[in-house]
Amino acid sequence: MRSRMWGRGLMAAALAASVGVAGAAKKDRVVLTGDAGIEQSVRHEIVMYPRYSIWDDISFRVVNGSVELMGAVSQPYKKQDIERLVQRIPGVASVTDEIKVLPLSSFDDRLRIQIARAIYRDPALSRYAIQAVPPIHIIVDNGHVTLAGVVNNELEKEVAGMRASSAGLSFGAVTNNLQVENPKGKKS
Repeated sequence: MRSRMWGRGLMAAALAASVGVAGAAKKDRVVLTGDAGIEQSVRHEIVMYPRYSIWDDISFRVVNGSVELMGAVSQPYKKQDIERLVQRIPGVASVTDEIKVLPLSSFDDRLRIQIARAIYRDPALSRYAIQAVPPIHIIVDNGHVTLAGVVNNELEKEVAGMRASSAGLSFGAVTNNLQVENPKGKKS
C-alpha cells in the first residue's frame, strides 16, 4: 500500500515537472506576426512534412501574405500535399505553386541512391546522415544532378561535389548549389 502511494506521488511529481517544462518552452518561443510569422510557419510545415526527403528541395518567398513555392519534389503527391499545408497556415492570402515534379524514372532513382551513398559515406560528411532530414539534397532530373542545401564550410561543399561527380551515370557536370554556413572569411 505504501509503495503504491509512493509510486503515485512520484508519477504526480513527474507529471507536474513535465507540464512546467512544457510551459517554460512555450514561454521562450517567439511568435512572429506578419510575413515573418508566415515564413516561420511555412518553413516549419515543410521541414515537418513526413515525406520531405533528401530527394526534394523546396524554397519559398512570402510577400504581403502571398506565398510562392519553388523547387522540385520526387513524387507528384508531395507537390499537392505541401501546397495544401501552406494554404492552411493562418495569415496566408494566396499560394503560387511553382514546385516542379521530377520525372518518375528508375534510372534517376538508382542515380539518387548512388550519389547519396557516395556523399554520406564520406568521413567529412557522414555526420549529416544521422539527421532527420540531412541538409544535402540530391535533385536528379533526367540524369542531371543538382546538389542543394547547406553545409558547414567550403571544404564540405567541395567534397560533396566531388563525391557526387564520382558516383557515375549522370549526364554532364554536377551543379553544386550548396550554401556554406560558415564561409572562410567570416568570423564566428
